[in-house]
Amino acid sequence: MVFEAFEVVTVPFNTDGWGPPDASDTSSSASSTSVAAANLLPNVPLGSFSRAEKLGRVADWTRALSNPSARPPTGSKSDPSSIFDFSAFAVDEGFGLANSSGNADEDAAFRLVDGKPPPRPRFGPKWRFNNFHNRNQLPQRRDEEVEAKKREAEKDRARRDRLYNNNRNNLHHQRREAAAFKSSVDIQPEWNMLEQIPFSSFSKLSFTVQEPEDLLLCGGLESYDRSYDRITPKAERRLERFKNRSFKVTTSDDDVIRRLAKEDKATVFATDAILAALMCAPRSVYSWDLVIQRVGNKLFFDKRDGSPLDLLSVHETSQEPLPEGKDDINSAHSLGLEAAFINQNFAQQVLVKNGKREAFDEPIPNVNEGEENASVAYRYRRWKLDDSMYLVARCELQSTVDLNNQKSFLTLNALNEFDPKYSGVDWRQKLETQRGAVLANELKNNGNKLAKWTAQALLANADMMKIGFVSRVHPRDHFNHVILSVLGYKPKDFAGQINLNTLNMWGIVKSIVDLCMKLSEGKYVLVKNPSKPQVRICEVPADAFENDYVEEPLPEDEQVQPPEESSTEAETNGAAEDKKPEGHA
Repeated sequence: MVFEAFEVVTVPFNTDGWGPPDASDTSSSASSTSVAAANLLPNVPLGSFSRAEKLGRVADWTRALSNPSARPPTGSKSDPSSIFDFSAFAVDEGFGLANSSGNADEDAAFRLVDGKPPPRPRFGPKWRFNNFHNRNQLPQRRDEEVEAKKREAEKDRARRDRLYNNNRNNLHHQRREAAAFKSSVDIQPEWNMLEQIPFSSFSKLSFTVQEPEDLLLCGGLESYDRSYDRITPKAERRLERFKNRSFKVTTSDDDVIRRLAKEDKATVFATDAILAALMCAPRSVYSWDLVIQRVGNKLFFDKRDGSPLDLLSVHETSQEPLPEGKDDINSAHSLGLEAAFINQNFAQQVLVKNGKREAFDEPIPNVNEGEENASVAYRYRRWKLDDSMYLVARCELQSTVDLNNQKSFLTLNALNEFDPKYSGVDWRQKLETQRGAVLANELKNNGNKLAKWTAQALLANADMMKIGFVSRVHPRDHFNHVILSVLGYKPKDFAGQINLNTLNMWGIVKSIVDLCMKLSEGKYVLVKNPSKPQVRICEVPADAFENDYVEEPLPEDEQVQPPEESSTEAETNGAAEDKKPEGHA
């Protein structure tokens, strides 16, 4: 085998510095110069440059080489590969190489590399089609005007999506308004509407009230049974039924309030339930009403017989629609009756059995002799609204307990679960491990009811709120219930958790009182609009609501029997009615 000889090229030595020697160096021989020039690679551009000059691409991997026939002639300005054509460079006689076209051609052919990330894909056939045609093009720098238009289009799309989602979410809400959101009282044509106050005007109200004065404490309280604090869903207790031992009268019918009004102790009179309804009015969804009577310089806030304030709302602030039929056990009316029944029995069951009752200054007013009273105390308190105006309210307490060797007053209320499908949270599974999630869900569905309970506890100066969680034994059985848990909260701390501002509460009451004090003597009604977040004040005749105990017709089984029915059949029907279980709605 014959191998070719490998010749080592001659490397000239530069005695004056670094790099190849100058061709004009007199110390170098002509032979060494010719050898050095022969060792240079042909057609390699080499030129001097400074840091201020622009540099082009080192290599371009985006050129379209699939269809060479469609490209412009090589060397033309429209040829994208012409910037990489170095044929215009010529080798100088010396070791340096220069560009014959000049710096002007270099600037014209200069382009920056687009370092932006590729645009996010907009999935769809249109994007795939455009991307297929545009992927062979060089990445272009977007203009600022194009970017601004794109941002505006994105904002418009987001706004349309938001409006579309809001309209979809409000479909069930609008259906609910048409079915359940009926006016609590029928507005008669002869009534004169005086004021129409939107709830938006209540949000900025604020009033600082001084500490109230306790005028009188009536009734008696029994002790709270602490064993109910240890109830869990696994160790539930059956809700018992008790005889209705409580009887609440409205403001103007209360004997103590009548006596305080004669003694000129205050100018404005109300109950804690009525004040709580006013204080929490912006949270309300269902319609409710109050009767306002202006007598002389006195102002009385009353409620009608059969008013919605006598019941407890269920799922009032929930977006999930309830059944529309009134006969359905899960309708708003049926659930209100069931909640009032549960709340009354719960407040009596959690007391110590056969315990001693602590009596206060006077017995419960408006109770006949021989009637058994519930464990309840009325605390009559007076607040100063201004120099010449005082407000007296009857506040309610349900029990007492010894905490740290001190007697504390309690309020007792119960939340009821009727069907986990509507509430979204199963209490039997979540109460023991995720109490916060259950309470947050109740604040979403029953925010107005919890706010009113908190306001009543603050008005009565209760030391603790006891809230029971009562559920049906079976979702379709609205007669039998079980107690799953009982939680305690301090009213002030709980008000902070649910964002209940006491300054705003009193600001709403003060504005309503100031507005009503400007009215002339007579009777008025304040009605929550069933379809809008606002309240109306209407002037009504003096005999309005006196014989109107129930706004809606009685059920058929409670109506008067027809004349042709025999007395024996009437007695049989009456006996059947007596056999119905207590608490039947």
